[in-house]
Amino acid sequence: MNEISFKSVKPPVKTGFTYDLPTQPKPHLGKILVTGATGYIGGRLVPELVSRGYQVRVMVRSESTDYRERWPDTEVVLADARNPDQLQSALEGIHVAYYLIHSLLLGQKEFESVDIEVANNFRLAAEKQGVKRIIYLSGLGDVRGKLSPHLRSRLEVAKTLDNGPIPVT
Repeated sequence: MNEISFKSVKPPVKTGFTYDLPTQPKPHLGKILVTGATGYIGGRLVPELVSRGYQVRVMVRSESTDYRERWPDTEVVLADARNPDQLQSALEGIHVAYYLIHSLLLGQKEFESVDIEVANNFRLAAEKQGVKRIIYLSGLGDVRGKLSPHLRSRLEVAKTLDNGPIPVT
């Protein structure tokens, strides 16, 4: 299969995309799922992947007419990571899944347990659907010292996602 070279990729009308990455896009590998696309990182990742020729499915928790305008060249699916059946549908036919989910909005008393619950749900659904790789954005912190509850939770999510046969980056 032919790979897209950076020289053949036409810049989109909007600016702000990177064109000088030292890797070649490989859209022939399969569809990509992006969770957490309404957040800061996901909101920048989705247009980057689309501009490189990837088929992108965006997973969101609630319906909004803004999503079609925001991501016109993607497939938008509704799924709550606390619902295993919805995750199964969202992950069907996915090659690589970006896991950008966090539960901080639930508050300090609840977010840590929900983070682990949804990471476990996601890993199990990804395994059943044959996902080839999970890409997870954690947090940076010195693990030799006392971590905040948020950073500790990010590390636990990483362990939970990595507790199966799918490679996690």
